[in-house]
Amino acid sequence: MTFATLALLVLVGLAGPLLSARRAWRVPLIAGELLAGLVIGATGFRWVDASEPTLTLLAQIGFGLIMLVIGSHIPILDRRVRASVGRGASGALLVAVAAVGLGIAVAALFGNRHGAVYAVLIASSSAALVLPMLQSLRVSAASAAQLIAQIAIADVACILALPLVLQPGRVPLVAIGGIGIAAAGLVIVIVLRRIGPRRLHLVHAVSESRQFALELRVSLLLLFALAGIAQFTHVSVMMAGFTLGLVLAAVGQPRRLARQLFGMTEGFFGPLFFVWLGSSIDLRQLATHPQMVLLGLALGAAAVLAHLLGRVVGLPWSQTVASAGQLGVPVAAVALGVEARSLLPGEGAAILLGALVAVVSSTAAVAAVSRGTTAEPTEPSGSAPSADRPS
Repeated sequence: MTFATLALLVLVGLAGPLLSARRAWRVPLIAGELLAGLVIGATGFRWVDASEPTLTLLAQIGFGLIMLVIGSHIPILDRRVRASVGRGASGALLVAVAAVGLGIAVAALFGNRHGAVYAVLIASSSAALVLPMLQSLRVSAASAAQLIAQIAIADVACILALPLVLQPGRVPLVAIGGIGIAAAGLVIVIVLRRIGPRRLHLVHAVSESRQFALELRVSLLLLFALAGIAQFTHVSVMMAGFTLGLVLAAVGQPRRLARQLFGMTEGFFGPLFFVWLGSSIDLRQLATHPQMVLLGLALGAAAVLAHLLGRVVGLPWSQTVASAGQLGVPVAAVALGVEARSLLPGEGAAILLGALVAVVSSTAAVAAVSRGTTAEPTEPSGSAPSADRPS
């Protein structure tokens, strides 16, 4: 790993902003970064070795930070969302039941044993994708509260389930690691609430006036400590980042810390992760396994179909399709699958294709929501600063 390699990674990562600059195209930021990784990695010129240890470590830091930011966007403190948790949970449960059946059917159709993985992918939603789109299109928080609750529940459930279905041979150890990280997160919440908002505000004021960046330093310390637990128990750093993000959402994240984390993640570590992920995927395998293209289309269509069941619990048709928007869980599945070598040849590309189908459907549905809604801007607690990052 050299500075020249880092410069190359940052340079090609600019493909993300370039492709997303024109709003009318509605190209997610990560699309350009993944494409850049494909060009310089295993699919293209092979200028970058995705298995290089230092690059892998930096990419995993980026993965943890991305999941931290995603977790912090779950609107735990929004009263309207909390009031809609019951109906949101019912909708998420209906979608999950349908996803299990569709996942098993897709796996049987393509002759593999990844039905559980497909079920998690189909059931997943993306708070960090859909919520900012609603906000940018001026859809009211009140009209979308049930949708937000359903997406948040699906986010949490699928992120918790993903490591278990991808590593079935390590379920006991992975479960212990997940429980340990969750327990550590709960302890952090209790400690921060015992300290109290007044003392935390005093620390924040001193940090801001003296430019100590104490909140950022402590956040990184906690992230790396939780990641250490994850590494020891063979759990993905995804779990560590997402848990700490939920902690920040539960106690209230200072705007200054949110900006600092956003800058670190979006400015360097996030693009680095997606370029690394793209470089680790070999699309040449699709030429010898063309059925994986059909698998991707099937996964995307199944996700939209499963989320249509939200209509049973009262969601408008357009919002049910919007809830199918997914990026974070599919990206995490590919990253974990690459790490654990548990995916079939070309399956990583198929999963990302399925996510793309769901994103396109979700984008069209959110536009339909905006046309039928008069509204103030959506401002759910912890709303994401960027619509382009996944959850």
